Amino acid sequence: MAIVPLPRRPLDPSSSSAAASRDVPGETPSDAVRWWYENDLGWATVPGTPVHLITGLRFDVLDVPVEAGAAALRHLGPVPGPGSPVALWGGRMLLLVAAGSAEELPGLLRWLDWGGLDLDLTAVGTGGHVVAPAPPDGAGKRGGMRREAGSQGAAEWLRPPEPECEVEPSLPSMSALGGGGGAPDLVRVVDTVATHCHRVRLRRASTGPSESQPLAFS
Repeated sequence: MAIVPLPRRPLDPSSSSAAASRDVPGETPSDAVRWWYENDLGWATVPGTPVHLITGLRFDVLDVPVEAGAAALRHLGPVPGPGSPVALWGGRMLLLVAAGSAEELPGLLRWLDWGGLDLDLTAVGTGGHVVAPAPPDGAGKRGGMRREAGSQGAAEWLRPPEPECEVEPSLPSMSALGGGGGAPDLVRVVDTVATHCHRVRLRRASTGPSESQPLAFS
């Protein structure tokens, strides 16, 4: 069942905490996490615990094995670009890409001759959601952020988003084809990620899962 996107929740002007200009946002770690995403970043969330971010509005997500994602980012160098958020969730890596990319992915993989292969590469877009990584250290202090380890499970930011900055210009997108704009090229990102997903799959098929490698990139 599709999830109806929720608008950014406005502060209640009648609330004494709102009138006090961002006093303590809530009584639980989840309240504090939701406050940071909705009020500092303007990202819509799904009701419930742990907090989930709605995809297809500001961004979509490429979901890949962490080993393949780490190798792809080392290969890409500064792309997906400074400020392009990347998260870790257990053994998965979540790369934020431009909204609408999830719909483009199947056709793009076919065009790149990756169609029909089991790459363990998926995209989450309109109607979907992903777990919200715990805000980075120091985030949300203005709103009285109280963080507790494990409040968002294993999800954490490897390359966190920046509050008060528009995320869209930093995301890999199809609009970068032909050199237009400053956003990275989604085709290059997908092709590189698919290549490393395929290599990881072949390696695991022949030798079994390899040990995790340090994430030696910024």
